[in-house]
Amino acid sequence: MMGPRQEAQAALFYEFSLEEHVPQDHLQRSIDLFVDLSSIRAHLADFYSHTGRPSVDPELLIRMLLVGYCFGIRSERRLCEEVHLNLAYRWFCRLDLTDRI
Repeated sequence: MMGPRQEAQAALFYEFSLEEHVPQDHLQRSIDLFVDLSSIRAHLADFYSHTGRPSVDPELLIRMLLVGYCFGIRSERRLCEEVHLNLAYRWFCRLDLTDRI
């Protein structure tokens, strides 16, 4: 007997790895091999204020701009949408699934 469609209940925990879902031959992986932005925060620390609203992470900003340049995304709003939707872009920008753009 066919009953009414059951509403799916959201899982409490998910086991998901962006690392596993980005193909090894993806362009973002090739670029990531040559991009080392680990010291960028230290170089730019003097330009950021300690008061007011928190600023955008400079590494995230540069990584997002690289995505935009490589894939021809000219609009910052469109870039934010693409990084929000594309798992490879999220991986390259060092964002988790739950991180806000």
